[in-house]
Amino acid sequence: MDITESPQEPALSTVVIPLLKGVIYQENDPRLWSTLTTLDAKVRDYVSILDLELVLDESEGYAFLRTRDPEDPSSQKTTTPRLFPRRQLSFPVSLLLALLRKKLAESDASGGETRLILTRDEITEMLRLFLPANSNEARLTDQTETHLNKIAELGFIRKLKATSPSTPPSYEVRRILKAFVDAQWLAEFDARLAAYRRHLETPGEANSND
Repeated sequence: MDITESPQEPALSTVVIPLLKGVIYQENDPRLWSTLTTLDAKVRDYVSILDLELVLDESEGYAFLRTRDPEDPSSQKTTTPRLFPRRQLSFPVSLLLALLRKKLAESDASGGETRLILTRDEITEMLRLFLPANSNEARLTDQTETHLNKIAELGFIRKLKATSPSTPPSYEVRRILKAFVDAQWLAEFDARLAAYRRHLETPGEANSND
């Protein structure tokens, strides 16, 4: 497929290249978002050559590319290498993603603000429920920030500018998290959480928060 520009419309490259680099948010670049929605069908056709699919949620205002499901009949299952490798997440990071996803669902169900903003201390309290009662406070806070930094790198949260040096950092939970952590993922993770809780409740068992 030709990815050059025609007099009537922008070149596919103006949206495909940013998509290959990461997520496109409507709020960050309205002009690019408008171009993407105009070229939606052509972008889908083009990225299919790379065995990718376009995920575009106009109601939430985000779009990204992901590797096609191997079960998809149109997926190229032979020699096409994965353009986006799978990432193995640590248990604490997976736990935080699940907790943030549930918090986002609760916020939506309550009809609250469309933006979910949580402080580091609020997130730490969410984690505390799944940790031994004698967890070291300072270490827990440091580890929470480390895990949050990793999640920010993945694009699921955004660290907000602190109002003062003494104020704990706050984070906006990006709504794109809904596309990656669906109901089935949460159900599977709930089973892992149940096993994790049993492990914590077993006397004499060592626990690692790393």
